[in-house]
Amino acid sequence: MQLYSRRSFFSIGLVVGFAAMIVTVGNAPAFAAPPNTKTTKTTKPANSDQATEVKTVRLPDRGVQPHALVDTEGTLHVIYLGDEPANGNVYYVHQAPGEQRFSKPVRVNSQPGSAIAVGSIRGAHLALGKANRVHVAWNGSGTAEPKGQGVKYGSPMLYTRLADDGTFERQRNVIGKAYGLDGGGSVAADLEGNVYVAWHAGDGTGEQNRRVWIVHSTDEGHTFGQETAADSDRKGACGCCGLKMLADRQGTVYVLYRAAREKVNRDMVLMVSTNQGKSFAGKMDDQWIIDVCPMSSEAFVDSPDAVTAAWETDGQVWFSKLDKKKHVPAKPIAAPGDPSKRKHPALAVNSRGETILVWTEGTGWERGGALAWQVFDEMGQPTTSRGRIDKAIPVWSFAAVYTEPDDSFMIVY
Repeated sequence: MQLYSRRSFFSIGLVVGFAAMIVTVGNAPAFAAPPNTKTTKTTKPANSDQATEVKTVRLPDRGVQPHALVDTEGTLHVIYLGDEPANGNVYYVHQAPGEQRFSKPVRVNSQPGSAIAVGSIRGAHLALGKANRVHVAWNGSGTAEPKGQGVKYGSPMLYTRLADDGTFERQRNVIGKAYGLDGGGSVAADLEGNVYVAWHAGDGTGEQNRRVWIVHSTDEGHTFGQETAADSDRKGACGCCGLKMLADRQGTVYVLYRAAREKVNRDMVLMVSTNQGKSFAGKMDDQWIIDVCPMSSEAFVDSPDAVTAAWETDGQVWFSKLDKKKHVPAKPIAAPGDPSKRKHPALAVNSRGETILVWTEGTGWERGGALAWQVFDEMGQPTTSRGRIDKAIPVWSFAAVYTEPDDSFMIVY
């Protein structure tokens, strides 16, 4: 029996995200998508010539779960999943400023088939660190090695980085002892060479006893220390929900995850660290009482004066800005209209302070759905720039979004 759900915000927080983008890439194999794979560029809203332009692009190779970041030099970096959903591969492309095409796709994982798209929240995450180095982390698939011994869920948490010669290093398992993966982990990096990988894991005694674990590297991911538990308040972790992490340009680390107290209190929890992950303070507790796993994901985007987070609660998607000086989150803002199974938010912020919130509608287990978006002005008010495309999102996927140099937005799905 599903219990009632309730939404209330205590000290609202921020979410990790991925203001992501996805790209048109060559002929890399990929998952099934809707039949029409023609690249589409839409749409300036019909009613306002002043409205911020929002364009959409489909992946012709039917890749899924894109993540993208633009580096300090203006180069776009994109990762996505392809091939078999249960035993897939991570691919990487990039596009320098002024170029019209993406680079040839490169497989990120050194062991073929060691990534997983099933569930939509266990795939690869992307971070850019010192000197714009690319860092990637993902949950290992059922065939990924090495596995943990003597645990129910022994899949590895895998990491690699882009080497100086332009190739990806051999993938590594960053788990030393805290096996028990289910929902997805994440990666973050700052401008000083710190790299973090986070995941949640349990001991087989229930979601209420799962912990959030973090490893930290001070040498750009060359080596990592042993994992430490980050959730000192021990609220559990929703087993099949994703976790997101961000390191902002000031070096503050943010982690957003769904709790599982008493198995039904699946609140969205934000933790913030100002001492390079040594300790975390809770900043948000967005309540949701539900006795099933919603398989939710989150998003972060960094801007000069704030970090913006987005998340899902009770079929609706929300975002909030978190002040960087006091780390005080603003009142959350919901996507307009009646919620209709909204999931998988993505974010981007342009130089005018406008925020685009992108989400899926109707997606679920082995089910694709619609793509929707809304642009908000600097004060958080919805503008006329909004849209929806039915049946746009493939199975096991979501959308990504990034800001163009002219302050328009590009959604890739």
